[in-house]
Amino acid sequence: MKRLLALFLLGFVINACDDGDLEVENIDFTEVTATKCTSKDVVYKIKDSEMLLIEIPAETFANDQTPEGTPISVAISETGTFPVRVKYRQYNGNISADNICPTIPDANPSLQEEWNAIAGTIQITTTAIKSTNQTTGATRITGYRHYIVFKNITFEKPNGVQTYETYVFGNYNTTATQLPLGFSENAQKSSCDNRVFNISGSELLTLNTANYATLFENTVTTTPRTALINTSNTLSYKLYNGAVNDAFLCSTSPPDFPAVTQEWNAVDGVENVSGIIEVTTNTDGLGGVGFRHIVRLKKVTLKKGNSDFYLGDDYLLGSFIVAQ
Repeated sequence: MKRLLALFLLGFVINACDDGDLEVENIDFTEVTATKCTSKDVVYKIKDSEMLLIEIPAETFANDQTPEGTPISVAISETGTFPVRVKYRQYNGNISADNICPTIPDANPSLQEEWNAIAGTIQITTTAIKSTNQTTGATRITGYRHYIVFKNITFEKPNGVQTYETYVFGNYNTTATQLPLGFSENAQKSSCDNRVFNISGSELLTLNTANYATLFENTVTTTPRTALINTSNTLSYKLYNGAVNDAFLCSTSPPDFPAVTQEWNAVDGVENVSGIIEVTTNTDGLGGVGFRHIVRLKKVTLKKGNSDFYLGDDYLLGSFIVAQ
């Protein structure tokens, strides 16, 4: 009897000291792949009858790397032009994208419980996903990986609140526009200045050098002439939304179309290491009527924002002929 009385009193004390906080219930979507609705700005994870979703503007996931140690931070908020929401949902049966993505989501299975985030921050760390050519060493960006973490997030639940100091949502991947880099061997010298370039439809690779007379001297080389990419010798890659040509590049008032959609600039070179311009000059097959300058780019990296890719160990910009 005394033992039963003691247990009763212990329970009474525990209940009397209860401040309303509930025992932590863990939600775990670690092994689930994140997906975005095609018709709305919602990134979500589904695991059987559970869903964890983020309603956030798509442009938040910029296709550019974030600086090391400096993730993008977005406050969870119901206010503003574009509210940012995080929700956890539990249904009474297995669910699919049809329960979140359509304008009118499927009603079955039915929603059993919903937690709404009322405070916290979403942190996003973005890195480029790259493919590597094992022969040339060249890398190309195929997409971007956005690592999402909730910091100090508080969920309002049907029977209380629950806070996570750090909750890892995980990776959400986006695709990147593939750069064609479909240049032929035929480069050109600009008709209006000393730029050397190669055009392939809507893409343009341009070498602009202040040392043109030296680098492209009209004499046959026994060893290639070299220069480093720097402020005097710049290399840029531009992708347009239409075809370009020499006349377009030399126009004093360029038309609005085509317009640049992407621009990548070469990183400064390091002597005998990287960013090297190499020019070989010969008269092969020209019958004494001119000189052919062959331009190669050695160990060049191109950068846009915080992202970069490696053009390759040895990349041919192209060759062009100068009349004698």
